[in-house]
Amino acid sequence: MDDKELKAYNKAGEIASEVLSHGAKMIKPGVKCLEVAEKIESRVRDEFKAEMAFPTNISVNDVAAHYTPKHDDNFEFSEDQVVKLDVGVHVDGYIADTATTVDLTGEYGKMLEANELALEEAIKVVEPGVSVRKIGETVQSILNKAGFKPVENLTGHELKQYDLHAGLSVPNIKVPYEWTLEEGMALAFEPFATDGAGHVIESTTAEIYSLLDEKPTRMREARMLLKAVREREALPFAARWYAGKINPMKLNLVLNQLTQAEILKAYTPLHDRGKGMVSQYEHTLVVTDDGCVVTTK
Repeated sequence: MDDKELKAYNKAGEIASEVLSHGAKMIKPGVKCLEVAEKIESRVRDEFKAEMAFPTNISVNDVAAHYTPKHDDNFEFSEDQVVKLDVGVHVDGYIADTATTVDLTGEYGKMLEANELALEEAIKVVEPGVSVRKIGETVQSILNKAGFKPVENLTGHELKQYDLHAGLSVPNIKVPYEWTLEEGMALAFEPFATDGAGHVIESTTAEIYSLLDEKPTRMREARMLLKAVREREALPFAARWYAGKINPMKLNLVLNQLTQAEILKAYTPLHDRGKGMVSQYEHTLVVTDDGCVVTTK
């Protein structure tokens, strides 16, 4: 990784850390989910002159990931919720991915503490040549010892320019393979903790999409949408970002058709199979010759 790339990763990390912290403070009973998402995204674009690497994810209770509000969403936070806030920022395509959890119930402090510790301890073992097996084992051991489970089928991931999931996966459980970290890799570590089944399954309705493959399409609105998202390359986008340019009813039709044609990929919300409560913490790091640099602290 050259100095220009590292500078971009660090800049993205600074921005993501700032907006995550500010966004988490906004999550209170009575506040709309849409308001938090839009304020985070507008700050990234207007104040910091950067771009979102993916739509703001705000996942509640047993939902672990891939929930972002609709353009007319009226969902409000309440005192019976555990809220995951996951933010991605990119600078010239170089990504920072970071997340935190806000417990509005006041009842899940032990789970959040164990989850945050699991992330911190996993980062401590990072160095060139270390196996992802050791990282997953570290996370699983800490969470199990505290009486919780890691979500086994959600992983951390390697990052590359304009590529959110670039090759290497970083498990949150002990795995049978020994893939290793290399100097210069950018990685997102994101352990999820739960008191449920520890395995997520898909919901039905998506609000997040990414460009999968460009193919000809006859529908004018579809061509408009594809032109708008092309500059993001494969980075995910929110349907609501384009609801002001394309009639929302027509937009839903376009998104469904493009997904069925395998031009777009849909990301449906993922929730714990056992309906357990889920928490999440995440940092982005760059592997160095003697450890790593965390870009999102």
